[in-house]
Amino acid sequence: MSENPNNWPLWEVFIQSKRGLDHKHVGSLHAADAQMAIENARDVYTRRQEGNSIWVVPASAITASNHDDGGMLFDPADDKTYRHPTFYHMPEGAKYI
Repeated sequence: MSENPNNWPLWEVFIQSKRGLDHKHVGSLHAADAQMAIENARDVYTRRQEGNSIWVVPASAITASNHDDGGMLFDPADDKTYRHPTFYHMPEGAKYI
């Protein structure tokens, strides 16, 4: 992004395309406050009326895991075989399960 001469905080923008669907991250923008961030997000990310709902979150409020810690965070799930559907038998005639 370009420089931020006003020192406005960075906001992460999430758009819900249709009611009942997940909000998806669509980008970031700088804004003075939450209301301005929503208005700017509307103008930038929903030009063709593809949004139903907008969430803006200060980027400083987001905590993310480190990519190098991925093994430590996600490998422990491998030993929980009961979470995998390999032990379940599908009844004959069952569709769309």
